[in-house]
Amino acid sequence: MATDMSHETIARWQFAITTVYHFLFVPLTIGLSLLVAVMQTVWNRTGNVEWLRLTRFWGKLMLINFAMGIVTGIVQEFQFGMNWSDYSRFVGDVFGAPLAMEALIAFFLESTFLGLWIFGWDRLPRNVHLATIWLASLGTVISAYFILAANSWMQHPVGYRINPDTGHAELTSIWQVLTNPTQLVTFPHVLAASLLTGGAVIVGLSCWHLRRGHQVELHGRAVRLGLVVCAVASVGVMASGHFQGQVMTRQQPMKMASAEALWETERGAGLSLFAYGDVSRGENKIDIKLPRLLSFMATNSFSGTVQGVNDVQAAEAARYGPGDYSPVMGVTFWNFRAMMGLGAVYFGLAVLGLFRMRGGHLPGGRYLLPAFVWASALPYLANTAGWIFTEMGRQPWAVFGLLRTSDAVSPGVSTTAVIATLAGFTVIYGTLAAVALRLFLHHGRHEIPALSPNVTVGGRSQPGGALPSLAY
Repeated sequence: MATDMSHETIARWQFAITTVYHFLFVPLTIGLSLLVAVMQTVWNRTGNVEWLRLTRFWGKLMLINFAMGIVTGIVQEFQFGMNWSDYSRFVGDVFGAPLAMEALIAFFLESTFLGLWIFGWDRLPRNVHLATIWLASLGTVISAYFILAANSWMQHPVGYRINPDTGHAELTSIWQVLTNPTQLVTFPHVLAASLLTGGAVIVGLSCWHLRRGHQVELHGRAVRLGLVVCAVASVGVMASGHFQGQVMTRQQPMKMASAEALWETERGAGLSLFAYGDVSRGENKIDIKLPRLLSFMATNSFSGTVQGVNDVQAAEAARYGPGDYSPVMGVTFWNFRAMMGLGAVYFGLAVLGLFRMRGGHLPGGRYLLPAFVWASALPYLANTAGWIFTEMGRQPWAVFGLLRTSDAVSPGVSTTAVIATLAGFTVIYGTLAAVALRLFLHHGRHEIPALSPNVTVGGRSQPGGALPSLAY
């Protein structure tokens, strides 16, 4: 039994590490591709070549990130067959459908039109070339939708039946899977978080250049665009997160209760700012709260009732059989706070930056520019905390209410094999991280090249220095 538990624990660690690593690239790819499309649209409509230069500068950085996302994402699907074969057998007929649609529809859409965008600058008509980057961006969004639909099915399984002969889940309605209530609140939340991530990276790198007096007008334009996107996206993250919390409360009451270390069911429950207690006894010794705010977040009513861990545990034990149905309390509690707190901090910075930039000024000052440089990491940390909370808060379930994580691992894979592959992935991913960071910083630190006097873009001659290539 100890060997089985060790195998499961290490397999979970491996999947968690590779997933978190992969998701460092996903939101930036989605957000940056949309913002590059916006930059090119502004140039296309105004003819201002400074927006063309920004498009090509940020487009090159987007391509570096896109390539890394593809490489790291391939490992994800292999793990379903390697470490989680019992999971794949049980849910493959359902879970595989949106993943196949992502590969056959979304990935081919984004990769095809991204290739046309890269090599079509001086070959395609200007409006056609603009359409290619929008279609590539749309592909990243559709890709995210299908993948999130698969994950949402794990959180709230719908559109399936259990085959009485095989005991496996079988798809009965792809429409229900794609319009899962969990999916309909998760997707806008992730999309808004991706725009926030893309905007924060643009603001951070542009502020790094502004601190050094590099191309102030160019990078000032990028900062203005990035701050507006960050402020709007932050509001989108908070609004979608509010509705997501309500859906989560209905579907997975244990996850909401553990997020707040709420042990007993309460009406008009307060939002915990800090709690310390005894998990084994199911009680808090210290709990600092904002009155009634949790009830509003969970039910849209300040007097709403929120179930506590102890009551949910008793209900789920009665429904599913003996066992512990609560996740690791410290992980869910603190990651929930990290997700919300880091997002709130960046929203405050974005509003402050826009206030300082009123009247056409740049965000100056001794501390604000470096603050934006370092704050570009906040959306990444918030995204990571959010996904750790989402996945850890579902435990002990791989598929909520249907398949426990302990029953999903591959029975024929040894602990030694999982340790070896975990070590191998760590080395490979560490190397890839070094390469990606070096490439990103190498190109990001350079000044934005001007356009050569005779260069042709989209069938039109453009003024200016040397046209940089987007192809590697």
